[in-house]
Amino acid sequence: MNEDGSDPYMVTIKDVAKEAQVSVATVSRVLNNQGYVHEDTREKVEGAIERLQYRPNNVARSLFKKKSRMIGFIVPDITNPYFPQLVRAVEDVTNKAEYTTFLCNSDEDIKKELMYMEKMQENHIDGVIIVSNTLELKHIEGLKIPMVALDRFFHQSIPSVTIDNYNEARKAVRHLLDRGCKRIAHIQGPEYIENSRLRQKAYEDEMKEQRLPTIMCNGEYHLKDSERALMELLQSYPTIDGVFAGNDVMAVGALKAASRLNLKVPDDLSIIGFDGIEWTETVSPEISTMAQPIYEMGKKAATMLLELIDGKKLDDVHVVFNTELMERETTK
Repeated sequence: MNEDGSDPYMVTIKDVAKEAQVSVATVSRVLNNQGYVHEDTREKVEGAIERLQYRPNNVARSLFKKKSRMIGFIVPDITNPYFPQLVRAVEDVTNKAEYTTFLCNSDEDIKKELMYMEKMQENHIDGVIIVSNTLELKHIEGLKIPMVALDRFFHQSIPSVTIDNYNEARKAVRHLLDRGCKRIAHIQGPEYIENSRLRQKAYEDEMKEQRLPTIMCNGEYHLKDSERALMELLQSYPTIDGVFAGNDVMAVGALKAASRLNLKVPDDLSIIGFDGIEWTETVSPEISTMAQPIYEMGKKAATMLLELIDGKKLDDVHVVFNTELMERETTK
């Protein structure tokens, strides 16, 4: 509220024009920094805005201009520490370009994703970055919003930023093999997530090529599920000497399972994860992982989206990053 008890959001552009003794069009040019305005006139308008504590109605402006200077970012699960790291990178880029990021948590629910997309279009969101395994081209064909897929590729026509999940996951399994592991288990993520399927296939292909058995359990990309699943697996297959977890959250779950069963890591059991989240360095022992360039991926996706919003043609429509093996204390 203003000092006189009035609501600054109820002050209109007409009130500012009256206070500054100029036309509404002149106030509009000052607000939008468009067209010529004499410096003395600009100072009068800015003074009136300050005295009245005028706040532009951004919703109305977006409806008028069909632009909001906002982008949407849909992620599956904000509690997974991988996604906040992506969000931070995107916000660093978009904030610098004077855009606000509107974050949505979808829980991999197609109805929620479609609802978010519809609301974004209604409110003239300028573009969207999406991490999705449920959206298909038919769901977004009618949307007039620039879009970039991040972390997960879902159609050739949608620009994307991903990593080579299959080949990078094979490197993780080879790392365990190089450290002498022979009975390697895999904690897989949800079957409906392409990244999870690719990492599982990489594990299976590498083990079959080495003529070694495949031993798997499902951790659903969650800590507690992976801890429980691996404990059961280790009790059924006590000779397991290595674990490739499909993501770092499950690698932490594997570490907890080993501790509960009094197994020494890495002497009794080697563990490697995938993603490169900060958790891997905050537990003891620190977890070896295939680290994605998370910040660079988020930064690249945001940069690509801003280029699309500006009507520019992308130099590279589908960007694929590699991971880096971070060898720490959970592998021999």
